[in-house]
Amino acid sequence: MADIFTPTAILTAILIFAVRVLSISMDTLRFMLTMRGKKGIAWILGFFESILFVLTVGAVLNDLSNFLYTIGYAAGFATGNVVGMAIERRLALGFAHLSVVSKMHGDEIAQALRDSDFAVTEINAIGRDGPVMICDLAVRRKDVETVESVALTIDPEAFITTEDVTPLRSGYWGRNNVRR
Repeated sequence: MADIFTPTAILTAILIFAVRVLSISMDTLRFMLTMRGKKGIAWILGFFESILFVLTVGAVLNDLSNFLYTIGYAAGFATGNVVGMAIERRLALGFAHLSVVSKMHGDEIAQALRDSDFAVTEINAIGRDGPVMICDLAVRRKDVETVESVALTIDPEAFITTEDVTPLRSGYWGRNNVRR
């Protein structure tokens, strides 16, 4: 038991943790980029993630008697998932479809979004409590917070949903007249 908590063993466990955080963050990013069709970068991340995986598994399997290595490995895996998700969210690659539902301010929201250079389709609909306006738009993921802010400034009660989408055809994505 005394040789489990040696400085070398503790340092090795910390190193296993850090490398595993890095490799799982890369794996999480690779998966999300694969889903968005980014083949080249997904290949590169997968290549290096595999190398790091082999190294960390080897270090753990080299001394199964030291539970610190297993804990470092498991904690690195769990932490890497969260770190990878945070990085991917920060990068905000890809596109999103948003629906903004407003009972009384749909026209104002649509106009404000157009003034902010977003393409908006207005849809008159009937909700649970009566007529509503749905502002339907597709934007780059990095612009989702801007759309939400514009809509909620006009109607704090607006109901907003978002989902990731993969465009099939080119179209107007707004914000500096960038076309995909």
